[in-house]
Amino acid sequence: MAGGPPFALGVETHEGLAALVRALREEADGKQLRKELARNMRDALRPGAADAKSGIMSMSSAGLPTAPALRSAIAKKIRPEVKLGGRWSGARVKAFKTKNIRNFPNAPKRTNRASGWRHPVWGDRENWVQQHGKIQWFDRAFEGRANTYKQAVEQAMEDMARRIAARAR
Repeated sequence: MAGGPPFALGVETHEGLAALVRALREEADGKQLRKELARNMRDALRPGAADAKSGIMSMSSAGLPTAPALRSAIAKKIRPEVKLGGRWSGARVKAFKTKNIRNFPNAPKRTNRASGWRHPVWGDRENWVQQHGKIQWFDRAFEGRANTYKQAVEQAMEDMARRIAARAR
């Protein structure tokens, strides 16, 4: 259930979604129906994104004042993503890279892993330190609830399929 970089949790492509996307393309107002399906699928994943955001915000800051704030920058980059058609179709919660935060674009991935990350001591190019974030903060947000989110996304797909079928009658 892993998605693309840096890391994500989501519902991958299966024949039901591909068939639903084809049916949407054939409808007269398929563009509007696709937008509505994508919105409903994103709404189904919003609670998971909120749990992941609260997971990173609960990471200890070691009491040091930092600017810009790393935890809130990571939390802002966590959101549900839906793609219908193309190389990848599906829905997932993704933590996007933090491009302009402390020259640390992989912050979501590095703060999640047990080994942490290395960086130079501020103002000293020769001494490096190993730093650890909150281990598995992203993964724990979905622990035991992945099937709930998957079912919610599938329910949104079913609702749209029923709506299209009702129009065909």
